Amino acid sequence: MLGALFTPYGGKIVGPVAFILGKIMNGIFNALNAIGIPNIGLSIIIFTIVIYLCLLPLTYKQQKFSKLQSKMSPELKAIQDKYKGKKDNDSMLAMQAETKEVYAKYGVSQTGSCLQLIIQMPILFALYRVIYSMPAYVTIIKNAFYPLVEELRNTSGASEFIQTLKGAATFSGQFKNEAFTSGDITYVENTYIDVLNKASSADWASLSEKFGSLSSSIDQTHAALNRFNSFLGLNIGDTPMYMIQTAFANKQFLLLVGGVMVPLLAALTQWINTKLMPQANNDNNGKIDPDDPAAQMQQSMKTMNIMMPVMSAVFCLSLPAGMGIYWIAGAVVRSIQQIVINKHIDKTDIDAEIAKNTEKYKKKMEKAKASSKELNLYASLSTKNISSAAKNTVVDNIDVDEKVANSRKVYENNNIRKDSLLAKANMVKDFNENINKQ
Repeated sequence: MLGALFTPYGGKIVGPVAFILGKIMNGIFNALNAIGIPNIGLSIIIFTIVIYLCLLPLTYKQQKFSKLQSKMSPELKAIQDKYKGKKDNDSMLAMQAETKEVYAKYGVSQTGSCLQLIIQMPILFALYRVIYSMPAYVTIIKNAFYPLVEELRNTSGASEFIQTLKGAATFSGQFKNEAFTSGDITYVENTYIDVLNKASSADWASLSEKFGSLSSSIDQTHAALNRFNSFLGLNIGDTPMYMIQTAFANKQFLLLVGGVMVPLLAALTQWINTKLMPQANNDNNGKIDPDDPAAQMQQSMKTMNIMMPVMSAVFCLSLPAGMGIYWIAGAVVRSIQQIVINKHIDKTDIDAEIAKNTEKYKKKMEKAKASSKELNLYASLSTKNISSAAKNTVVDNIDVDEKVANSRKVYENNNIRKDSLLAKANMVKDFNENINKQ
């Protein structure tokens, strides 16, 4: 349904990817349910590990490119210095040609790891969508909201009350949608599930207090969701901020620790992950050359590496703790991958890689030159053939003219009237005879 997060995401690019990832998540949750531990937190961790393992080949290519880039950076810098301040067309073309040769020598594309990023981005966005809207993709979680949402739909005042819950603010547009106001059963129930899926423990308590006649269904649904969301003693359906506030109000020290640790670990693991990433070399002793786009990009990346952990902590405070678990799990998996990749790349003989790529580039250039010579030869032969054909055509035309002139002389000597039918017949006859003699 349009605008309903409960339904699978319908984007043209991310939507199909989210559908596939949703099937994987559903399979993981069903497997855990089969062994008696239907847990959302554990599902998120396993799901994250599986996806990042699938992305490992692309991650490795990215890191290998970064390593080679650090090696060829001095050569690229030398080319930039060589043509610094030269804006004429010849200089720009020469700079592009020399830069292209350096990239070819090291066996990497000038677009770098853009292709890997283009492939990974829809997957990572889809990963977020699946975790953020679990009922849309996991059948067991979806079914846990029934028969409650059906009963709420048929209860007077339920719609107005649900819109007062804290989680309903995110879905205010759905309550104003024509499908909701017209009473579309599926859309109304999906909207209720969207809100209840983001409801805190306080929201559930107020819902039970308001609709005492539905207390059995409310308690049953809330208990099922608590069982799914229980992870290391925390309800990951609640936000860390709610946990901290509740801990202070009820003097629950362990809940306070949990509420603080989720955003703190999210920031810490993100920071460790950025530190393990390959760092670009700075040949200017920390100074940024304003005319060097690469140096400016490096500085931007450093700033982002500092800001990202801080932003992770801030966002984690206001989002369900399940999202924090996802960020922590993702950062830990990426860090482990990075350690393994770094060790593998460090063992790789980069100089031998460069030598191999240089040899490939030389062969490619030789092949290109050979192809160019062959094309020139074909062009020359084609020109000769055209000239020969033209000459033959001229000779043929001259022969025909001579034969026609001979025929006309015969008619004139016989004194036959030129405009008579006999003269024309004799002309044709003599013309054919002359051709046969030739």
